[in-house]
Order: sequence, then structure tokens, then C-alpha cells
Amino acid sequence: MELIIILIIILVLFGGWRLPKIGRNIGRTIGYFKRGMSESKGKEIQKKEVKTKEDKVKDESPKKEKAEEQVSK
Repeated sequence: MELIIILIIILVLFGGWRLPKIGRNIGRTIGYFKRGMSESKGKEIQKKEVKTKEDKVKDESPKKEKAEEQVSK
């Protein structure tokens, strides 16, 4: 019931000829927001992957140094 009253008020305020434009703009805004969110999630995942690779390299570096020391002895 409340939704019908809200829709009638919006129709009176903006008129029937403006409602499609408003709906289209709201849809575009939601689309841009979703794309932005998915891009930011993708960047976060990439950062985590890079950090994981860097951590693996750091973990392997001491092992290589110890192995080189043992070989030189």
C-alpha cells in the first residue's frame, strides 16, 4: 500500500514523461556502481596474489642462502 502511495507522489512530482528518463538514469547508476565494485574486488584479488608470490619468494630466499652456504662448506 505504501509503495503505491510513493509511486503516485513520484508521478505527480515528476510527471509521466520524465519517469522513463529517471528510471534509465537510476539503472545506469546501479550498473556503474556494480562495475566499480567488481573492478575493486578484482584489484584486491590481484594485490593478494602479488603479495602471496612475494611472500613465497621471500620464504625461498633464506632457503637458497642456507643451501649455498652448505654447498660452499
